[in-house]
Amino acid sequence: MEKVKEKDGRFVIQGSEARHISKVLRMRRGDRIILMDGEGARFEAVIDSLERGEVCVVITKSLPGPSASPVEITLCQSMLRSGPMDYLIEKTSELGVYRIIPFSSERTVVRLEGDRAEKRRRRWQEIARSAAKQSGRKKPAGISSTVSFHDLMDTQRQEEGMKIILWEEEEVKDLKHLLRSLKPAETFLGVIGPEGGFSKKEIGIAREAGFMTASLGNRTLRAETAAITLVAIVQYEWGDLGVYPNIAKNLAQKR
Repeated sequence: MEKVKEKDGRFVIQGSEARHISKVLRMRRGDRIILMDGEGARFEAVIDSLERGEVCVVITKSLPGPSASPVEITLCQSMLRSGPMDYLIEKTSELGVYRIIPFSSERTVVRLEGDRAEKRRRRWQEIARSAAKQSGRKKPAGISSTVSFHDLMDTQRQEEGMKIILWEEEEVKDLKHLLRSLKPAETFLGVIGPEGGFSKKEIGIAREAGFMTASLGNRTLRAETAAITLVAIVQYEWGDLGVYPNIAKNLAQKR
């Protein structure tokens, strides 16, 4: 519940959230609404009044939160233009990615630093929050500050779990069969390059940091499409993209 304050035993929603409730959803007094705080707790509430850019609600009960995915997915994405990057963050957030780390590599075209980078990160956080509400996930994806490719590899070198870097020149291992050949991991870290891909030097650095190279097949995909596809495949094979969210965990225990 962003921009919410308590007033006389009721909760007052302000700002963009209040405008969305009144102007976009066109909700009225007596309508029921589901609220979510920054920690993932969810509540059912009834609208008591709407006036002067504020929506006053009365919380009626707590609601159980959705189950977390059996696999914690971190997506590392080389910076893209604003439109494709916004779309990527929205859709991978809806698919349940845990964290998104933007980075710059040799062939990255978009370069953001200082205030511009922080302003863009705040925008991405807002997109992630909106996607969390849309998809009913417990809490929004975390959006990290932009780092360099080398710093990314240094920080992830000691991390455990499944670590994959997508590379269009990989001719042996594709992501689907790789996931099916291995025991499901609790954490998955995927790295996607810019439209121009990675240099062979960068691939060598990634391999030294413990990353395996994999492809998504013979199709040439845009970077944002590749990222969404990667997250969807991992959630389908190891995660909660299905009716039975614990199936991957049960399969892992049987292996």
